[in-house]
Amino acid sequence: MTNDQEAAGPSPDSVSRRGFLVASAGAAGAVAAGQAALADTLVDVPAREPGDVLGAYSERSEYVHIARIPEAGPGVRNVDPVDAINSKAPLDQFVGTITPSDLHYVRSHAGTPNIDPAKHRVLVHGMVAKPLVLTMADLRAMPSISRLAFLECTGNGWENWKTAPDDVTVQNTHGLVSTHEWTGVPLSFLLDLVGVDRASRWMLAEGDDGAAVARSIPLTDEVIGEAMLAYGQNGEPLRPAHGFPLRLFIPGFEGNLSIKWLRRLKFGDQPFMTRWETARYTQLLTNGKARQFQLRQEVNSVITSPSGMMQISPGYNRVTGLAWSGYGKIDWVEVSADGAKTWNRARLNEPVLSKAQTRFDLDWVWDGKPTKIVSRSADEKGNVQPGRKSFIAAMGENALFHYSAQQTWSIDAAGKVRNVLD
Repeated sequence: MTNDQEAAGPSPDSVSRRGFLVASAGAAGAVAAGQAALADTLVDVPAREPGDVLGAYSERSEYVHIARIPEAGPGVRNVDPVDAINSKAPLDQFVGTITPSDLHYVRSHAGTPNIDPAKHRVLVHGMVAKPLVLTMADLRAMPSISRLAFLECTGNGWENWKTAPDDVTVQNTHGLVSTHEWTGVPLSFLLDLVGVDRASRWMLAEGDDGAAVARSIPLTDEVIGEAMLAYGQNGEPLRPAHGFPLRLFIPGFEGNLSIKWLRRLKFGDQPFMTRWETARYTQLLTNGKARQFQLRQEVNSVITSPSGMMQISPGYNRVTGLAWSGYGKIDWVEVSADGAKTWNRARLNEPVLSKAQTRFDLDWVWDGKPTKIVSRSADEKGNVQPGRKSFIAAMGENALFHYSAQQTWSIDAAGKVRNVLD
């Protein structure tokens, strides 16, 4: 295989059902041969007995300990919630791709407002034929759609911009992304309802929190076709921290555009230049200029197991992680177990959906020698996740948002997994 072939990865045709079954059988054999802890008796299995009574809602098992962690900024971790600006999702403990609603990451500029949905109003005005003030009852009476999609903070990955703290988990490095089923009113329906002027090219979305977060959003065909005014999350009303009773949701675009606690949409022919797109959410580049309106979340991936602060043993290990892209579906994911010298195609777990996280996995037998593991992904538009060196060469080290370089984990001879830059 040539270097070019290694960079591009195996063709999709090489990953067949038969190949999957062969690999799975090999993995099962490795597990059976290398792990004597597999149960071979029912002697210690507790007897069956009546369980707890039914309740109003289901608690997690007492044996499951899973929670977000509060953070006050890059490198300022595990702070008092009073001082926190975000709370990160425990990616290393998730299975599948859907994030439980109560573990969805949180980014807040002024805390979580307590909004009575019966009193909430949304003003729609600007370059429209028919300005409206809508109640939640009005919105719930309109046609609705549901879709699975990820939401990601632009600051996701900021732990690794300049240095690589070695005592962090994947929750620390990548915990500002979550995937949910979102339900709400298509933006396109609302545009038709108010009669948006054809000369209108931008939309201002403003929230009802204390910081009055507001962002200018281009009215592209993609935004019009995919954005929604969301009131549902994973089959229930939005949780307050995630925008209850209403938020804007734009699949694939940076999380701060999906304005929570939505109270106003204004249409115009140019960006509104709020402080959130001037003093905030801009990128200082290597040439000294600042980039504004870098709105789309790039193709990304991360190995969630084995990952930072985990302990592994020689022999069979299942490598698994998540990949996502704001451009569409994930096309392929590759994993390297030798520090990006050679790559192997990982399996993509169904379903593989546009602008939603996709889980991948790979069977790996570790020989017990120190090494580095890393993943890279590509989407259906041909975008490939960059290595750190090429990423920093393009973006520099003075930026803060949209960090999407490949994540490397080092493994020492004792099996301890640590965060490193490359």
